Amino acid sequence: MAMLLFSIILTIHIIAGFSALTIFWIPLVTKKGGNIHRKVGWFYVTAMYTVAATALYLGIYRIFFDYTAPEARAFSFFLLFIATLSAATAWMGIRVLRFKRRTEKHRNLYDLGISSLLIFMSVITMVFGWMYEFPLLQYFPILGIILGGGQLFYWLTPPQHKMHWYFEHYGNLIGCSIATLTAFTVFGAPRLLNISNINIWLWFLPTALLTPLIYLFNWHYRKKFKIKKVKKQSA
Repeated sequence: MAMLLFSIILTIHIIAGFSALTIFWIPLVTKKGGNIHRKVGWFYVTAMYTVAATALYLGIYRIFFDYTAPEARAFSFFLLFIATLSAATAWMGIRVLRFKRRTEKHRNLYDLGISSLLIFMSVITMVFGWMYEFPLLQYFPILGIILGGGQLFYWLTPPQHKMHWYFEHYGNLIGCSIATLTAFTVFGAPRLLNISNINIWLWFLPTALLTPLIYLFNWHYRKKFKIKKVKKQSA
């Protein structure tokens, strides 16, 4: 029964991950706020929440009930980290839309807690990476620390310009895409291409390709919106 449930959850995980992997680029290139952008965007976020939930189950199951080798346990911790990264960035990408008109610091415990959890899981994953001498776990969680730290900084500081939410929205959802593509590179591509040995540094390729995209979008939209800092009102 347990193995049947594991197989079902794994199938759902693969379908959700493949769906997210297929459509993640559509909201990036379609009209922002348009019908296609919103509908596909919500489908993408739903798929990523599903990926996160199923990855959490798969990771916990393999750690406590399917331990076979140190490498398998290391991959299990990677699944838990991917679950946290996917959930935290998808959550942040949506939550900023709700508070786009805020002018002060944001102290909602749920939002601060999720960002803090991302940093915590990143550090824990790095610790296990060094314990198991697994480069993917040693260095990839740095992305989680950067994203989680950026989220906390965003919530705990007053907005510097009116379009603050816009940059956080697509920045975190691109970060979510990095999680999807990395998981596919680690788990999906070797099985799909029937490759047993793959250079571990290729697993960092999605981060290397998509992280500069965030900075490129920042430059483009700052120029487009003619971003200026919000002036502080005198008392």
